[in-house]
Amino acid sequence: MSGERLRNFIGGEYVDAKDGRTLEVVDPSSGEAYAQAPVSGAEDVDAAFRAAAEAFPAWRDATPGERSLAMLRFADAVEARGRDLVEAESRDTGKPVQLTMEEELPPMVDNLRFFAGASRVLEGKATGEYLADHTSSIRREPIGVCAQVTPWNYPMMMAVWKFGPALATGNTVVLKPSDTTPVSTLMLAEIAAEFLPPGVFNVICGDRDTGRALVEHPTPQMVSITGSVRAGMEVAAAAAKDLKKVHLELGGKAPVVVFDDADVESAAQGIAEAGYFNAGQDCTAATRVLVADRLHDDFTAALAEAARGTVVGPPSNTDAFYGPVNSAAQLERVQGFIDRVPAHAEVLTGGSRSGDTGYFFEPTVVGGLRQDDEIVQNEVFGPVITVQRFSDEAQAIEWANGVRYGLAASVWTQNHGRAMRMSKALDFGAVWVNTHIPFVSEMPHGGFKHSGYGKDMSMYGIEDYTRVKHVMHYIGA
Repeated sequence: MSGERLRNFIGGEYVDAKDGRTLEVVDPSSGEAYAQAPVSGAEDVDAAFRAAAEAFPAWRDATPGERSLAMLRFADAVEARGRDLVEAESRDTGKPVQLTMEEELPPMVDNLRFFAGASRVLEGKATGEYLADHTSSIRREPIGVCAQVTPWNYPMMMAVWKFGPALATGNTVVLKPSDTTPVSTLMLAEIAAEFLPPGVFNVICGDRDTGRALVEHPTPQMVSITGSVRAGMEVAAAAAKDLKKVHLELGGKAPVVVFDDADVESAAQGIAEAGYFNAGQDCTAATRVLVADRLHDDFTAALAEAARGTVVGPPSNTDAFYGPVNSAAQLERVQGFIDRVPAHAEVLTGGSRSGDTGYFFEPTVVGGLRQDDEIVQNEVFGPVITVQRFSDEAQAIEWANGVRYGLAASVWTQNHGRAMRMSKALDFGAVWVNTHIPFVSEMPHGGFKHSGYGKDMSMYGIEDYTRVKHVMHYIGA
């Protein structure tokens, strides 16, 4: 299988990259390469954008109802081929197959259906005479060709969050998946081609240089990326040279604030699940816990026990809650954070690689940490939950907000007034109360500060892929 050669999908068909360069695609549950993906160069990027630009006028001019119907049929086909897609996703990422079928495929299909319907009900200011003898109205129009880059932690779902609102509102897309997880995105493009005109949705594989070529290309009017803070800064700087619109969903370091009236067992179990889901490779993962002083010892013990009960295993293990981390480099990164834990802290459980095959890491809890510790301030992106002890609400707010990220947070308390105060005070784009990590298509996802700007999902996400035009008519005699 290491000889399987992937191809780009441009203009409604698979095509070879021009110069033949490839990268290995590795199964992280075994550590073995099973495919070769093209490294697309300038000619390939040109070809993809040319196809997208040629397809744009007709797709733009299709009625919202026509685009919606095509997207709904696409969603139905994704659902029908869900098992094939999930098995490909699991091979690329190591995710447990059954869990991914249950937890990722249904919301992904729902996202597509939401975008299909939402694009038919875009809103603007009421048409009216805001100046005597003149009638003003608002048009919401697609931006044009969009360049998109998706990450390796949720390859399919992040692709849907990107191309879904773009296509539904009449844009065309060139998307580059992560070089380590391209297969499921190529499959989505192949399925989409059954329902969308050629060139509307194009996928090219490649490395960081390919991504830079997408961003710097003169054709796209908008660039959207889900990735690291470093990547987001590079994209924003490159896009600024051509005044492209930019949409960034970047890293996170979600605070999980547990007050002393929280139910210890249910909070510990819920936080463990939200921290270890997808091996903690989630920008919103519940990995930075702040616990009230009075509850600290009981909660930390319960959390460590929940961690020890979390099953780690390969895609075929139906009992596994998470699989391996993405790559050997990611495994080394996670282990490095643990190896550098300061002397005043303690690894309460886990802290090591699990097994000798693949890139599995034990569910880990680290206690005794201080606010300025490296592992508190920086995103680990692995199955590691840190715990800090706070004295009062003011300190909880200070420490929760005291990182450069602003993507997501949660509060665990039975006090309604406190929950409302915390929801207001926490400087994060999403705040959950007595839960952590659920998403719905109707509500936005996106952060503040170094977590980026722009929204995925919801009508806010739809609007991000449109531009507003004012039209004024003189109606005087």
